[in-house]
Amino acid sequence: MGSALSRTKARAALLGELEEAMRRSSAQGVLYGQAVANVAGIANSDLECMDILYLEGRVAAGRLAEVTGLTTGAITGVVDRLEKAGLVRRERDETDRRKVFIAVVPETAMKIGQLYVPMQQAMEKVFSNYSDEELRLLLRFANEGYKSILAATTTLKGLIDTPPEKRPALKLKLTKRPRQT
Repeated sequence: MGSALSRTKARAALLGELEEAMRRSSAQGVLYGQAVANVAGIANSDLECMDILYLEGRVAAGRLAEVTGLTTGAITGVVDRLEKAGLVRRERDETDRRKVFIAVVPETAMKIGQLYVPMQQAMEKVFSNYSDEELRLLLRFANEGYKSILAATTTLKGLIDTPPEKRPALKLKLTKRPRQT
């Protein structure tokens, strides 16, 4: 019995460490992206939209709004700014001229991509310490984690359409931190 309890506690501690490490990594990724956006002279949210465009390929503005959760009006502003910066272009559909797609300008995107080289090199160094089997496990973890976070995001976004009085209460207890001397 004591052995099962100690395994449960050990697993809980391991899961806590893993969650903390993932949160640190996620936060650092956001901060790195912010630094890239600052160097590129664009907003971090615009950079994230550009990354989604890069991953999705040429898409309609409505699809970009759907994927990001932004309104179509907000997406118009993002696309306007990215187009002005030379990072994306609007392209008319060949068969239906009323349809407009947003596409990344590869030459300009490559310039921003160069800002990610130090991070990519650092990660390649980390990955070089893992076997192919371990990399497949990490890939499975990343893909399953992405799907889980996507589902959780969809659930959270559902609260936006819920009137504030019907939303679950957030129990935040804000306290002042003691001043560091």
